[in-house]
Amino acid sequence: MRVSATVCSKGGVGKTTATANLGGLLADAGFRVLLIDLDSQPTLSSYYDLLQPAPGGVYELLATELVELDQIISRTSIPNLDIIVSNDYRNQLQQLLLNAPNGRFRLIGLLDRFADRYDAILIDTQGARSILLEMAVLAADHLVSPIVPELLTAREFVRGTQGMLNELRELARYTRFEVPPVSILLNKMTDQLRDAREISDSIRSMYSDVEDQGIRVLDTPLVNLSAYRSAALKSLPVHRVEPRKPSGRKAPSCADQIKAVAADLYPEWAEAICAVGAIRPNDEPGTGRLGVGHVH
Repeated sequence: MRVSATVCSKGGVGKTTATANLGGLLADAGFRVLLIDLDSQPTLSSYYDLLQPAPGGVYELLATELVELDQIISRTSIPNLDIIVSNDYRNQLQQLLLNAPNGRFRLIGLLDRFADRYDAILIDTQGARSILLEMAVLAADHLVSPIVPELLTAREFVRGTQGMLNELRELARYTRFEVPPVSILLNKMTDQLRDAREISDSIRSMYSDVEDQGIRVLDTPLVNLSAYRSAALKSLPVHRVEPRKPSGRKAPSCADQIKAVAADLYPEWAEAICAVGAIRPNDEPGTGRLGVGHVH
């Protein structure tokens, strides 16, 4: 089971968009995916329509001695894609975890309960440093950190997110846990490939001298196109809304963008990811049915 967390100590960088679309793509590739919404502003919880809402959510997961997983796992309208919604309406979890001796490490043991059900868990976090954010970092085996194409925002990543990771590494020295590697996702790029390359090169150069080799910049950026907004309004993953590049546009299709990012993050699943949307011999012409990969 792969566990990734989308993190950034700055809000408005597109964490929820990235998490929702990566989760939807992996689900369409045939993988069993669970989304966990740890954001106090629960946008991810309402991104996809819920076919079977569970009575509980994140609060019950973290604050109670949970026995029955079906009481907190909601089924979305996307096959293979489930979610544990954010439902800490009184903001009690922050104080509860601060007072608990295992607060920062609580999620690590809890996720073992999901190993038989899911191939991938994707955790969305809040855009501010908190014990919930630190808990998600320590529970993940990989971190995805979106950065918008602004050098000031990139510098804030160094000060905020990277500073937090360095402090957690110091804490981890006294435990058996580790801080996972970080993949920076350049997000909300303009639809001008030359501009995107210049910004991308500038940010890449910022991190080429970073001593911590656990941080890298993903090759493929996400271009800020209307299809991402349309997908959210339709409660669909973006690869279904824009499977092919519109005529006359320079930027790749949103499907190609998100597939390239996912294949980079999950190289062992790249074949199934890239096959999403491919026409297969048993697909009926003209049906628009998506061919997907499957886990065996």
